[in-house]
Amino acid sequence: MKILDLYIIKKFLGTFFFAIVLIISLAVVIDITEKLDTFIEKAVPLHEIVVNHYLNFIPYYINLFLSLFVFISVVFFTSKMAMNSEIISIIGNGISFNRMLVPYFWSSLVLAILSFVLLNFIIPPANKVRLDFEDKYINGTFYNNEKNIHKQVSPGVFMYMESYNTRTDEGRRFSIEKFENRKLKSKLIAKRIKWDTLKTKWIVYDYYIRTIYKNNEIITKGKKIDTTINIAPIDFQRRDMRKSTMDYFALNKLIAEKELRGEDNINTYLLEKYLRISFPFSTFILTLIGVSLSSRKSKGGTGLQIGIGLLLSFGYIFLMRITEQFSVKGGLPPMAAAWIPNIVFMFVAAILYRLAPK
Repeated sequence: MKILDLYIIKKFLGTFFFAIVLIISLAVVIDITEKLDTFIEKAVPLHEIVVNHYLNFIPYYINLFLSLFVFISVVFFTSKMAMNSEIISIIGNGISFNRMLVPYFWSSLVLAILSFVLLNFIIPPANKVRLDFEDKYINGTFYNNEKNIHKQVSPGVFMYMESYNTRTDEGRRFSIEKFENRKLKSKLIAKRIKWDTLKTKWIVYDYYIRTIYKNNEIITKGKKIDTTINIAPIDFQRRDMRKSTMDYFALNKLIAEKELRGEDNINTYLLEKYLRISFPFSTFILTLIGVSLSSRKSKGGTGLQIGIGLLLSFGYIFLMRITEQFSVKGGLPPMAAAWIPNIVFMFVAAILYRLAPK
């Protein structure tokens, strides 16, 4: 590694972390301003505010702003190098533009690894603590108000509940049906079902079971019986928050369970999985765009280049949000939704790279 490599890596990572520290500090100040009245009113202990909320708040926002500030950092310090004729000197001394890109990509690799680790192993447990804190002191405990709940708990097995109470882990007017070759084989109907935390099983009350054979059927009645169903109370909790609190392995396990059940709402979880892989990769693309865009000396100074950089950064984020919505609500495959922004901006990067001064 040459002095030039160390110089560019220092500039890149130094600018990035300085910018991140500034924006995170600003985000914390704004958040404190918004929630200070709530903290005082509910007498939230300072230790919980600092440890449970803000220490777990920071990793989430670092990753949220990561792609934007990778781009801005590259544009900012590279355009300053161009204005100071440093890039002209580098290329004039026999170092090719491609060789100059090497330390940029080493820096991008560091940030891509950081993003992958944050997304898959640090942010999920931090989100769990942070969201529990917000439920306790800010939002209040979540209660499931969903009615007429239908779920496929495994292939050919379907469950219904009129309502479910997350405070008592109890469901009303419960039934479960088992089909084979599209023919009903058995059906259990009960007035209520309750989760037993000691046995980690469901208990059904005031039930009867209808078992169907070729030529006859058998009805079994009872007051109380243990049953094993491939669902748990967590399946009735706040679903959009749950996936954000699962690390990479837990998320894969959940996806496998949902595939086994044959559930049709699996795209949200697959999208989350693919985004955790595609998002870190974007650091390389945005770095190449940033270098190609800002390596030319501009008469307008760095302001114009930073402005274009911001426009492209927001364009990337906007396209990512659009593809996410198309995947969740429009039937776009999750893998395509996760990778389309990277593919589109790879073409943008290729065009800008060809136009960059060599």
